[in-house]
Amino acid sequence: MNAATRLLQPGSIGPVETRNRVVRAGTSESMAGPGGEVTDELVTLYEELARGGVGLIFTGHFYCDPRGRYGKRQVGIDSDAAIPGLARLTSAVHRHGGRILAQVAHAGSQTLLPDLEPLAPSPGSNVMTGRPVREASAEEIESAIEAFRAAARRAAEAGFDGVHLHGANGYLISQFRSPLSNRREDEWGGSAEARERFPIAVVKAVREALPAELALTMKLGFRDIVDGPGLEVDEAVAGAKRIVAAGLDGIEVSSNLMSDYVSASIRAYVAVDRRRALEDLLFHRLHRSAEPEAYFLPFAQRVRGGVDTKIVLVGGMRRVQTMERILEAGDADFISMARPFIREPDLVRRLEAGATDRVACVSCNMCLMHEDIHGLRCWRMPRKRILEHARHRLSGRLTAEAGMAGSHKR
Repeated sequence: MNAATRLLQPGSIGPVETRNRVVRAGTSESMAGPGGEVTDELVTLYEELARGGVGLIFTGHFYCDPRGRYGKRQVGIDSDAAIPGLARLTSAVHRHGGRILAQVAHAGSQTLLPDLEPLAPSPGSNVMTGRPVREASAEEIESAIEAFRAAARRAAEAGFDGVHLHGANGYLISQFRSPLSNRREDEWGGSAEARERFPIAVVKAVREALPAELALTMKLGFRDIVDGPGLEVDEAVAGAKRIVAAGLDGIEVSSNLMSDYVSASIRAYVAVDRRRALEDLLFHRLHRSAEPEAYFLPFAQRVRGGVDTKIVLVGGMRRVQTMERILEAGDADFISMARPFIREPDLVRRLEAGATDRVACVSCNMCLMHEDIHGLRCWRMPRKRILEHARHRLSGRLTAEAGMAGSHKR
């Protein structure tokens, strides 16, 4: 029997059927043009993932509004002018049998761009960047909701199989959900129920903009990784039930706010020094008890017990046996990975061939250190593998260009 029997079974999220239960989690590709345009490099990346057999792709986060842009190399879905480029992505995935959801986001006060005025529920300093922010007006909040709605309409026109809303990791939806960053006393804050009104309004607006045959999911945070009185799991699960009822087909579980001032911060998580890089080279990181697999599994189990929805589990899974065990137990319906697909875009094909071990990714996070600087790739691949990888991408790009030329002729 194939070690990945359950992983390779067909699945479904709402009206969208997938050829297996393997999801490529959204990650920052840092491959967009200066105006957020789709590039040839990005199209090749997505075609490579689809050709490699992944069942469902969550794109990197697309900004829905210029004011909600996170980084300078991020893809935009904030204008109708973006639709033709985005259609290239969906075509590249669909011609290889894959499915793809556009991950739509608004950075809120977590933007890295100094020229943007951050948008935030309440005044203060962003917990990640320390950047001071003012309180958003009611009109600005409504404008952000409409930006999500318009982005969903563009995603449908570009041929995506649905929308995956980014409601985790400290971006705008997370900021509204946390009592640490949302201290409003109007309809958008003041109680746990009121703090969920913004994500619920976004879900309803996006659902209205999507045709019935398209899926709507959300990456949702279930705990603030911060110092102070933040969002906790019990409150988050109760809120998730209300958010799902607004129109979601599934949830990808994750963290909510992330701070730069606690030991478990994202900065510490991403940092790689020479000693750690050498350790990762000599010893697989999964041998260390400090790096557990499936670190969001407890969140998924709580959601399963309290919310009727499809669950996509992300969070450091590296062993095939771990993924199979989670699916068999019914704790999740899909397994989502980001970093392993950076190193092995053909990972699913290896599973289909009978792979029974762990993935090649050692979770060193060097790829994350290059976010918004260089295009996404694994920086630990042997030189020979890097050259093979580059040749494969070039071949894919030439194939895509040839296909485009042929379509123009028709």
